[in-house]
Amino acid sequence: FIGSVFSSYYAWSKKRNPFNHCALNVALYGPDKTRWAMTERGENAVAVDRSHFQIGPSRLDWEDDELVINIDEKAAPLPLPVRGRVRVKPAFVNTREFEIDEGRRHRWRPIAPTAHIDANFEIPNLQWSGRGYLDTNSGDEPLEAAFRYWDWSRAQLPGGETAILYNTDGWKGETRSIALNFNAGGEMTELPAPPATIVLPDTKIWRISRRTRADRETAVRVIKTLEDTPFYSRSIIESSVSGTTCNSVHESFSGARFRSPIVKAMLPFRMPRILR
Repeated sequence: FIGSVFSSYYAWSKKRNPFNHCALNVALYGPDKTRWAMTERGENAVAVDRSHFQIGPSRLDWEDDELVINIDEKAAPLPLPVRGRVRVKPAFVNTREFEIDEGRRHRWRPIAPTAHIDANFEIPNLQWSGRGYLDTNSGDEPLEAAFRYWDWSRAQLPGGETAILYNTDGWKGETRSIALNFNAGGEMTELPAPPATIVLPDTKIWRISRRTRADRETAVRVIKTLEDTPFYSRSIIESSVSGTTCNSVHESFSGARFRSPIVKAMLPFRMPRILR
């Protein structure tokens, strides 16, 4: 994150220097392996150029056609160490950027709709290889200023295809849906959004609303909830996209929750700040 949209410190800052509010977010899930880290660093701990990004003791580098992420962080709220390396090799690179709000102040680019991932962690002891995804978001105003709600999902389909859905609701009732399909060679097709809006069960702890779009008369279910926070959820869902039953990584965001001063005051307990 550069000028983290989820940073209370950035929201409270008068200078609004994005490079004074940078963080590397690491989330690991699994029995006895769960870690969550998002320590914010000040500008004295940040160095960036075209192919390198240093955030405190962690760093990201483009090496030829791979993104190499060296992680040296501490989890929160328990300060357990998180150390390891993740290598991300895109199958192809997408250059198309999308505006996701009516005011054209927020942008999203799926850089690598599909990629090969190698994750090797020393602490906790965890190794994994498989398929992954890389994207970027940027904006000219706080996220909650534009969006009352949004949901996003990505599915790996047979034959190396990837489907991505992005649905947003603005504060004035405006809605926007983006539905993309990428084939194994990187060719992108913009599709009509799946016709049915499916309301999923709220998360159990913070009661965050979840929904998605899918083919009509399709059974959609939550397989697992990975993140259940006061304003955001991440889940694995099963649905049907373009006639194919698939599992998707699904995220939902509540701008109504996130704009609450109470919620912003809670965030530093999970997102501490270190100046160097």
